[in-house]
Amino acid sequence: MVVIGLTGGIGSGKSTVSQFLSQLGAAVLNLDEMGHEILKPYTEAWQEIVTTFGRGILKPDDEIDRNKLGELVFNDPQVREWLNQVMHRRIYDRAKERIEQCQSQGAEVVVLEGAVLLEARLKAGWTPLTDEIWVTVAPEATLIERVCNRTGLTPAQAQARIRSQLPSEERLKHADIVIDTDCNLTEVKAKVGELWRRLIAH
Repeated sequence: MVVIGLTGGIGSGKSTVSQFLSQLGAAVLNLDEMGHEILKPYTEAWQEIVTTFGRGILKPDDEIDRNKLGELVFNDPQVREWLNQVMHRRIYDRAKERIEQCQSQGAEVVVLEGAVLLEARLKAGWTPLTDEIWVTVAPEATLIERVCNRTGLTPAQAQARIRSQLPSEERLKHADIVIDTDCNLTEVKAKVGELWRRLIAH
């Protein structure tokens, strides 16, 4: 079994690539979804965050307001570092468990998708989880346009979010495969198909 770590900044097209890989037969595990599970009301991580920021961080149904949390994280590197410490070890354990489940079910290719995969790999010792790192990239102007269209953020807000993440140049240093998504969906699909054929051939 091969485990691909698929990463890229916000708006870089990693979700599109993971969707195409899923269609080709890969088992896709999403780190953001695992993060959502870990932040459900009354979990350990939820308790830590509410203790730190107070109940003002919550929605009426006691779910953490991810927009409010996001603003705190994007505006303060120390908060981001603290939150990473709360989340990364828990997500690592859950990802490891899910990968093992995929293996026991006979999966040949597992895709672990997440924007923070490399940060966690570099800072929190996630290297053993993946065999290869695939990175999606696109020019900043394209990223800003995609993020604005998807989220309703202003260009300045979108740019701030993009620049708060690991720079593309840093991601590329750790990439085994780079997928440029600054093209139409048909071309992206063709690129992914070619990479899949090479992967299966080996």
